[in-house]
Order: sequence, then structure tokens, then C-alpha cells
Amino acid sequence: MTFQNLHHADRPLLLPNAWDFASAAALHAAGFAAIGTTSLGVAAAAGLPDGEGATRDETVALARRIVGLPVPVTVDIESGFGADVRELAAELAALGVAGVNIEDGRPGGVLADPVEQAGLVRAAKEGGPGLFVNARVDTHWLGVAKESTVDRARRYLDAGADGVFVPGLALEREIAAVVAAVDAPLNVLHVPALGLRRLGELGVRRVSTGSLLFRAALHAAVTTACQVREGEPVADGIPSYADAQGLAAGAPWSARDR
Repeated sequence: MTFQNLHHADRPLLLPNAWDFASAAALHAAGFAAIGTTSLGVAAAAGLPDGEGATRDETVALARRIVGLPVPVTVDIESGFGADVRELAAELAALGVAGVNIEDGRPGGVLADPVEQAGLVRAAKEGGPGLFVNARVDTHWLGVAKESTVDRARRYLDAGADGVFVPGLALEREIAAVVAAVDAPLNVLHVPALGLRRLGELGVRRVSTGSLLFRAALHAAVTTACQVREGEPVADGIPSYADAQGLAAGAPWSARDR
């Protein structure tokens, strides 16, 4: 099934977000149909700030590593890294990337001018005509200009976007309103209070984990280190050295069913 078609299946596409090859390979081995990247995870792992256009090289390098996995890969390009978005999209498409996220949030908690942002969306689509361009609308994420969510989404769709991502959209009535007003697959972040099934009933077509997995991995690593330091039992179910080493060769991941 193509990446585009995954947005029109019987249930929402659950898109886990990786930050390096090992996390992407483990998620693929766990059976996920597609994999995204998390800009926060990529940036933090490199010791760089998220959302400030500092990780173009790291993002492209990660894309180059994980496109060999036999699942579609979509890449978070923030707001384009201050680069030529057409050129960046063409480079990613040539690598075999299936899609990109491009956001209208800017450093300092402000929104881009929607006309200028539509131009970036258009450039991404022109640079990679086959890419699934997911236009991220940060009105709810930043908590500003929420009344402009639908207008921004429609502008970006008119510019060539294939889907709309509204992180921070979490209330049933607001989700349903955006679904009704926007003629394209709606992507939201994981909403624990609703769950995948209910989000699907509301019309959501894609659910991303964002930086959740990266943050959970850091928490687990520090928790385990503290347990060792304090002489406490370490949690069961941690994959073996051989399991982890085998990821690069596509070996099954023993944590799949845990």
C-alpha cells in the first residue's frame, strides 16, 4: 500500500516518529506501516535547538540512512531550515522519501504569514511532486490565532499540500469541525484521552507520536541507569545485546510484543 493510500485505510495511520536508525529499524520490526522523523529528537540528539532551522544536514543524513527500510518514510523539515525548500524537497524525493512535514510555526512562538507559508508548501510540492506534503498548522500548538486554523489549512491545500497536520488539536468538537471544513486527510498528535479508535470515528486519518517516543526513551534510559546505581532490579523485557545488534541487518525485534 502506498503512503498516500495509508491515509485512506479503515483506521487512522499511526505514525511513530524516530530520531536515529536504530529507533526507525526497531519500529519497522515492530510492524508499523510507515515511519516519520521527529525534529525534536533529531535536534536534541545532535545537541542542537529544535525549530530553529539548525538541523538540515542531520535531517537529510537520517533520511538517507532510513529510506532503505521497506516502509514509507516521511521527514519533518521544520519550516524548511531557511533553505531552498524546492531544492530540499527534490533532494529528499531523490533519496526515496515518501513525504515531508512543513510547519508554519516560527521561533519565538509566532506564526508565519500564511501567504508566505503557502509559497513554501508550493515549493515543496514542486521540488518533490511525488512527496506527500503534510502542511502543519501551529495555531493550536502555539495557542495563538486558533480562529485562523481552517483558513490556513485551506491556503496550504490550495498551494498543493496533500494533508494537514494540526498538533495540539485535542477536543472532539474542534477535531470534528476541522475534519468537516478541510477536504484532505487530517493529522493530529496522539491524544491519550481519545485514543486511536475514537480519533478515527471523528474522521482523523493520521495520528503521530511526535517527540513522545524520544522523550520516553530518554526517561527509560535514565531510569535504568538510576536503578543500576541504586542497586535496584532493572525492568524485565529489555532486548538482548544480540537483538539490538541485529537491527541493522533487519533482524526481528524481541520487544515487539511487549
